[in-house]
This record gives sequence, structure tokens and C-alpha cells, in this order.
Amino acid sequence: MATEHESLDGFIGDFIRRQPMFFVATAAADGLVNVSPKGGAGTLVVLDDHRVAYLDLTGSGSETIAHVRALNRITLMWCAFDGPPMIARIHGTAEVITRDSEQWSTMAAPFPDTPGARAIVVVSAQRISDSCGMSVPEMTYEGDREHLTRWARGKGEDGLRDYWNRKNATSLDGLPALAPHERV
Repeated sequence: MATEHESLDGFIGDFIRRQPMFFVATAAADGLVNVSPKGGAGTLVVLDDHRVAYLDLTGSGSETIAHVRALNRITLMWCAFDGPPMIARIHGTAEVITRDSEQWSTMAAPFPDTPGARAIVVVSAQRISDSCGMSVPEMTYEGDREHLTRWARGKGEDGLRDYWNRKNATSLDGLPALAPHERV
């Protein structure tokens, strides 16, 4: 049975901060539902009692951005893969802050300089909960992968802009994601 929390204060926020990865689920009114794994040291911050933000790193698609803009529903989920079993979820809405936004420099301040960061997703919680997670397997965290960082550095700013133009303009269902002025 899930336990609901009034805020991200206390152990639920501490649990979220300690997890090396999490999952993001979004959907538009029609089309595919998307679930994406996210992670990397410092790429998620708890902003206050009801908001978290994470760096949206370059990927093969741009479903989260497109779905948030189309319907603006989002769920984040963290699983304890070691220690006591637990799952935490935030259900809410989100704001996408792209690199060309006036808010970018302020919102990017708590994050490490990460090559390939194309947006920051700020999630406002409507529901915060935890549940047992007793069936989640135990796994050992070995460390962050460096593949995306190396790839993004190799592309450079112009190469990343070209990639975003070709690969991140629309979702799999053809919904608009990153507009040309946002792919700078």
C-alpha cells in the first residue's frame, strides 16, 4: 500500500537525492506512452518541498518534451536497488526550460556542466508517494557511464545542434518537441 507525503521534506527527499537513476513516464492524449531511464551524478535536484528538476540530456528521441508540451502529465519513479526495499513516485506537471530560455542560466546553476544537456525539466508534484518495492531486485551501482559525455564533446556545439535538428524536432508520434530556436 502506498503512503502519500505532503512534501519532499525528510526521508522521501533524502531517498530521491541518493538514487543514481530514476524513470520518467509521459504520454500525450493519443499515441505512445513513453518511459525513459535517467541518471548521472548531479543531474537531478530537489528544488523545494514540491518541485524537482533534472537535466534532459540528448537522446535518440524527445518524447518527454513533446508529451509535456502536448498534455503536461509526468510521473517520476525511483527504486532502491540496494538497502531496504522502497519505491518513490512523483506524479505531476512539468515545465521544459530549453537552452535558449531566459531561465536557463539560473536553472542550470545547481547542475554540473554536462555536454549534451538540451533542456531542464522542472516537475511540480501533485502527488508524492512511496511503496514497498519488495520485488525490485538488488543490484550494485558501479558508476555513471561516460558514453554520452564523450559523444557530446566529440560532436561539439554545431554537431549537437545538427543532431537536435535531425533527431529531436518531433516525437515518435510526430508531436513537436524542440523547435529550431530551442536547439541552440
